[in-house]
Amino acid sequence: MVASLNKPSSLIHEIQLEKVGVWNLFKFSEHLQLRMENLLEKKKAEQLTIDEIVELDAIGELDRILTRVNALLAA
Repeated sequence: MVASLNKPSSLIHEIQLEKVGVWNLFKFSEHLQLRMENLLEKKKAEQLTIDEIVELDAIGELDRILTRVNALLAA
């Protein structure tokens, strides 16, 4: 991906709403979920490029934000 994806807001188009039980929760699109898993595997193998490190940081921050928002919705 491109280094310009350094902000979680640049990934907003990869967020979807999904019904889970009685709640509507924010989830990553399948594409973004797979991309995150791929980047985590590359990180584990110490094969990330600088651009991929930035991208993974943005995805990780967005994941933390959505986890918090979903927890608030479920509370």
